[in-house]
Amino acid sequence: MPPGHPGAIITAAEGIVVWTKRGACDGGGGAWGHPMVYMDMGEDDFVECGYCDRRFVLSAHPHDENEYLSPAARAPEAH
Repeated sequence: MPPGHPGAIITAAEGIVVWTKRGACDGGGGAWGHPMVYMDMGEDDFVECGYCDRRFVLSAHPHDENEYLSPAARAPEAH
C-alpha cells in the first residue's frame, strides 16, 4: 500500500513523560539517532522534537527546574 493511500496506518508519535519543561532529544542515539536538540515547552505542557516527532509531555507532578540540569554552560567551579 503506498504511504498516501487512505487505508494506510499512521502510527502515533512516541510520547515521553518528563518532569521539567526543558529537555533534550537525540532520537535514541546510535545509527538511528539524530543531532542533539534542546527544547523548552514555554507556556505549553508538551513539546515535539523537530527531527523524530517524539512528544515530550509534562508530568502531572512536575519538579522545579534544576540549574544543574540546564544545558547552558556553567563556570568550572559550579561542577
